[in-house]
Amino acid sequence: MKRNLMLMTLLVIVLAVGAQAEVAITVYNQDLGLVRDRRALEFEKGEFELKYTNIPTSIDPTSVHFKLLDNPDAAALLEQNYRYDLVSASKILQKFIDSEIEITSTAGDAGKFYSGKLLAFDGSHVTLLTDDGGVKVIELKWVSDVSFAKLPEGLITKPTLVWKFLSDVSGKQNAEVSYLTRNINWHAEYVAVVSSDDKMLDLSGWVSVDNRTGATYEDAKLKLIAGDVNVLRPQRAPRYAKGSVDMMALAEAGVGFEEKAFFEYHLYTLPRKTTIANNEIKQIALFEPATTPVDKVFVYDGRRYAKNVRIILEFTNSKERGLGMPLPAGKLRVMKRDTDGLMEFIGENMIDHTPKDEDLSVYLGNAFDIVGERNVMDRKKITDEMTEETIEIKLRNHKEEDVTIKVVERFGRFWKILDATYEYKKKDASTVEFLIPVSADGESTLNYSVRTWY
Repeated sequence: MKRNLMLMTLLVIVLAVGAQAEVAITVYNQDLGLVRDRRALEFEKGEFELKYTNIPTSIDPTSVHFKLLDNPDAAALLEQNYRYDLVSASKILQKFIDSEIEITSTAGDAGKFYSGKLLAFDGSHVTLLTDDGGVKVIELKWVSDVSFAKLPEGLITKPTLVWKFLSDVSGKQNAEVSYLTRNINWHAEYVAVVSSDDKMLDLSGWVSVDNRTGATYEDAKLKLIAGDVNVLRPQRAPRYAKGSVDMMALAEAGVGFEEKAFFEYHLYTLPRKTTIANNEIKQIALFEPATTPVDKVFVYDGRRYAKNVRIILEFTNSKERGLGMPLPAGKLRVMKRDTDGLMEFIGENMIDHTPKDEDLSVYLGNAFDIVGERNVMDRKKITDEMTEETIEIKLRNHKEEDVTIKVVERFGRFWKILDATYEYKKKDASTVEFLIPVSADGESTLNYSVRTWY
């Protein structure tokens, strides 16, 4: 008897769990979300209306898809109405024009009570035909209390989908409703900590989900799509979290999303459920912290940046080098520990969607102790379309250690280097690179001649 009772209890628990609402949401980094909501809905046999609430104010009602899970052919959806005329003081006043209301005004020393027919409301003034036949115009800022006999028809307290069904069944029916909603977005952010010798990098990442839809998604299954999905509307710029964030604590939060390829994009699935509250920015760890070799590169591009020598961090997103996970676009912040052990911020930049086995190059700022100087020492016009120039580039290193600087030079459509004091590497049809060593507290000079024509 006890065993049968236990089995019946377990069956009741299983049935109860199966009837609970289930919410899943996929967020795109283009201000868009796809919500799938499973609920048990009360059906009536024949033609009836069903109100579906707890939906976002940003819903796209044309994207709604309804499906009965257990018996898909048991009911036909005849029509759908999206009602979003929400209750507010101004809307109630508009609805009560030509109706009786009561108003308490704070104007004057003691204030005054009025009752009568509401003749007009323009958003800032109330015009009242009082019970004694007079007309009273009251500025809204002096109104402390308004009483209505009842809530006017047509106003609702929250957005509602109203469906008309023709049903062959009655009672609880398990259904799935899916729809698109705006005003929800996500973006990735990363924290990179470089080692004391600038040769290794610890990388951590998390995502920030920004929910402004007007709805809260309780215990939802969360997925993120990374990629450039075509959406037929102008895209909004990503919104980033305001205020201070303990980036290192987030970075060390542990395992986050499971990643896989999906269509021509990448899908990130959170292996646990989470609540995404309305008007909240939720931050979740993206992956376990990883370590990879990194190169600190000094780059001098004298045509574009007259004296600045740029600091670039370069690393490869490969499994062999400690990474190898497709990285969604986002902001990369770089830190380094001082000799006292405290973390210091040394630069940040955006990275694009980066597949595995691709290289990343992140500009952090300009070197303080390294200076470049580029001068055209001579220019000759050979023909109307051909010119020869002699270029001198001086690189001064005020650091206490030797450095190597990558010098980038750009030319026109056709060119030929005639001579150079250092070897160069052709990067593309119009770009060459020189690697110039500069000793500690020293100076190196690059001289070269180039012929260009069009």
